[in-house]
Amino acid sequence: MLPLLQPGLTSTALNDYRLGQILDALFSAHLNRVFGAVALKALEVYASPTPWLHQDTTTITLYGASEEGEPLRTPHSQSPERPVPPRPAYVHSQDGHDDLKKVLLSLGVSSDGLPLRLGVRDGNTSDSTETPVAIEECVVLGLDGVRSIVADSKAYCKRTLGLCLEQHVGLITLVPRTCAVRQAVEVWGQQQGALPLWLEKPGRTRQEAPRRWHGQSVVRLVPVEYAGGRLDVAEIRFLVVHSSQLAHQTAVAYAAAQAKEAERLAAHVQHVEARWFACAADAEAAIADYEGRGQGRRGRKPHPWRYHVLHYRVEAVSVPKKRTRRGRPPKTETPQVEVRYRLSVSSEALVPSEDAHGWMVLATTLRPAECTDTEMLQAYQEQHITVEPGFRWIKNPAAISPVWLEKPERIAALAMRTVVGLLVYAVIQRQVRLYLRDHDRHIPGNKGPTATPTAAVVFALFTPVTLVHFAMDNAPILHVHRIQEDHLIVCEAVGIDHAWYQGVAAGQNSLPSTTPP
Repeated sequence: MLPLLQPGLTSTALNDYRLGQILDALFSAHLNRVFGAVALKALEVYASPTPWLHQDTTTITLYGASEEGEPLRTPHSQSPERPVPPRPAYVHSQDGHDDLKKVLLSLGVSSDGLPLRLGVRDGNTSDSTETPVAIEECVVLGLDGVRSIVADSKAYCKRTLGLCLEQHVGLITLVPRTCAVRQAVEVWGQQQGALPLWLEKPGRTRQEAPRRWHGQSVVRLVPVEYAGGRLDVAEIRFLVVHSSQLAHQTAVAYAAAQAKEAERLAAHVQHVEARWFACAADAEAAIADYEGRGQGRRGRKPHPWRYHVLHYRVEAVSVPKKRTRRGRPPKTETPQVEVRYRLSVSSEALVPSEDAHGWMVLATTLRPAECTDTEMLQAYQEQHITVEPGFRWIKNPAAISPVWLEKPERIAALAMRTVVGLLVYAVIQRQVRLYLRDHDRHIPGNKGPTATPTAAVVFALFTPVTLVHFAMDNAPILHVHRIQEDHLIVCEAVGIDHAWYQGVAAGQNSLPSTTPP
């Protein structure tokens, strides 16, 4: 570092300082407005249709210390003039980093995976409270052509339904299994017998059976919450769906979970049958605890077994009573016997019916004339190929974590810059796929030629391309190696002038004046 610390060197010449100043300026310019302008420009340039807006949330892991934000505030405290910086917090996550602080990233993408809106919230923000805020921001953004917002089960709540009915915004969401209306509608669907076939797709392999989705829609009255906390009931359309693919996956998962529970059950049976009780009342009390009828510990009720049914029975066993005196007993002494009690356990595996697996329930505020049952099902299925791949890209190739920033404003600005990178990533992927489809072409993929490559495959395709600098007779020369036709196809798809590569491929040493990618 000493040679770098020259006289006259200022902090503005250091990359870390300049990056921090850029992030501060970006946050001051209002992140939502800046990103909204970029997203709308992308929709205008590439004419990307936006019939569905897919909404979801994820967490971003942070490393190091950061300034504490405001002590108390609500998710609706976002100012239209100045955004509120997120406050990192310790929350549980599935990545195993519960010891690190996190912030919540809310993202809405188009059907092509292009990010259209974002929100960076406090780490302890609830998903159910974030969805109404995201819907309000989508309304303010004014996206033309959006028929409905598609979300996961985190979006189903009284306030979300009430807001969509007030703003006349379409909503398609999965109903959680814990909701009473979900359970009632699912039972109703199972009682209908043969449901209409909505959608059919071929199997992923030749040996796999075709995937089919059967279902039917029904209207139910459910509680909703309007502005000001006013509670009411409204008619909501529910779609009960049975998926053959989901039924197979659920059955396999059920069998695996049952086998895993059987291992714990064997240890439980061994422990129970090894216990002895002084009286039958103590044995009956132990049975109540094992069956989940007891008080439990620390206010938590015991949980019975989920995949097995256990039957407990009290057995009285006569055992020799222990002598109070030491030594060998005389032959004339009559052995004394006492009665002790223990439990015998028999288990039975629960075998659900064939129709018990593969059910899900969707809810929507759209009328049948605005969206058919099949369109609604397909829109929700796109959730797995639009917003969720974007989250995987943010958490892995984009390397947004670990982040070591001291200001919450810079955390929000860096998250916004990362989502802009996701936008560029999605545009490249969309343009390449459209070009290959329209021209019936293929490029090398991970498992052979493909017409639907990801942007990561496109980037990996250019890895062997090398720009070599050398001098001949004191004249600098540039030469590009390993340019193939596949690279020129990608350049044509994304609108890059491939003359920069063609000139080199033709044997010319001088490069065009255009800037290479």
